[in-house]
Order: sequence, then structure tokens, then C-alpha cells
Amino acid sequence: MKVEKGEEKGKKNTAKAGEKLKTKEYEKELAKLHVELVKLQEWVKLKGLKVCIIFEGRDGAGKGGVIKAITERVSPRVFRVVALPAPTEREKTQMYPQRYMPHLPAAGEVVIFDRSWYNRAGVERVMGFCTEKEAKRFLQVTPLFEQLAVESGIILLKYWLEVSPEEQTRRLEGRINDGRKIWKLSPMDVKSYSRWDDYTKARDEMFAATDTAWAPWYVAKSDDKKKVRLNIITHLLGRIPYKEAPRKKVVLPKRQKEGAYKSPDYPFTYIPDIY
Repeated sequence: MKVEKGEEKGKKNTAKAGEKLKTKEYEKELAKLHVELVKLQEWVKLKGLKVCIIFEGRDGAGKGGVIKAITERVSPRVFRVVALPAPTEREKTQMYPQRYMPHLPAAGEVVIFDRSWYNRAGVERVMGFCTEKEAKRFLQVTPLFEQLAVESGIILLKYWLEVSPEEQTRRLEGRINDGRKIWKLSPMDVKSYSRWDDYTKARDEMFAATDTAWAPWYVAKSDDKKKVRLNIITHLLGRIPYKEAPRKKVVLPKRQKEGAYKSPDYPFTYIPDIY
């Protein structure tokens, strides 16, 4: 796996390698990066950029947490998250990338795929939802498909979150009895848990076939959730050229004179003040 230096925007966190990042420090650094993400958003709208970001990795690698950290302070009209369910019977008969293509970004959009067409190289291949011939064909044609996307003007970033087997076990076990997280543990997650080596082999073959000059894979170590979120946001900000878009100073206008309108004595139904 390559180590990408890249350009970085924003200050690096001060925690040393191997040390946990304190919550206050994490929130401080994340707030700075959120400001930069808003600047990126405005630049994407101004210049009509088309950005596509793919997140892949094993179950429990932290993809959802990274995506939430990216999107929590930006507009959902610009940053669109795509997490497709299992294909319908009709979609199963289509050309494989067909159901993903309508979700690719138009001008002024950032589309984030929480799992993508790479399902075929991972879970579908390992769990037997496609044939080995279909999987190998996918690995052959995907670089060409992605080259067409890049040549059309799409900025394509592909991230693989790498989690250790010990940390994956800890996270999946933590979902079993937590009412807030039980929805994250599907029957497929349980079945695929025992196939660590099969997923490793599938990952390695995927990288060998699709880690290209025009659409490289970027690997992020995700055992530390806070650090991986900061690292990925910092990295993607460095991979997308942007500047601060010109913006007029906002001045609130004067309100209407208070008391000019009298509300009727309507019996509003208020919710109880429990807190």
C-alpha cells in the first residue's frame, strides 16, 4: 500500500503517534476543518466542480463516522450521501454500474458513496452474490469506467478504511447490546465476520486491478476513530483545489415595527416541557 503525502490544509493535530486524541482537542481541530469544508462547498458551487468521494472498508471500519464528520456542517444540497440498498430484481438484470451512474455528481455537487460499485469486488464476491467470472470482469472494466468519469471532469477520490481484526471485533460486539447501534449490525455483517482472510484477498486483488494513476486508492488506518476522521478530511481538502469564494458582507435588515400586527388568541397545542 502506498503512503500518500499530498497537500494538506489545516493544522495537524498535536497528539503523538499511538496516543489517543482528547475530545476537546479533536473538536477544536474538527471545527477548523469544518470551516474549510464550507469554503470548499462554496467554491464547488461557484466553479461548478463535480466531486465524487468513495468510502470502502470492512464492516466496522468507521465509514459512517467519517462521512458524518464530513457532512455535519455543510449543505445536503451540495454534499449528497449515497448509500444504496441491495439491488432490486430489475436492477440485477441491468448492466452492473447502471444503478450507480444516476447518482454521479453534476456541476456544483459533492457526492459521497457509503459503499459503491466496489461492492462487486468485496461483499458480492466474498459472499457469493456474483460469480467469479463477473467479479474478474468487473476488475477489468472498472479502471476504464473511472477513466471516463475523470475525463468528464469528475474529481474522484477513493478511500479504503483499514481496521485491525481486534478493533473490528470490539466494535461489532459493541453493537450487539447497544440499542443505538443495533441497526448497524446486519445478518450479512455477522456472516461476513468469519471471512477475514477472504476479504483480505479480495481487497488485495481489488487494489492490484483498480489502483490507477487517474483514480488511486488512499488507505487510512481507522482503529482510532477521531484521528482517522481528521486525517481523511485534511487529505481530501488537499486533493481538491479550492479558494475562498467571494462573499458579500451580510447585514440584517430592519424588522417591521413591532405591534403592527396583532395575533388572534389561538389555542396552540404545545408539547410538554419535559426538560
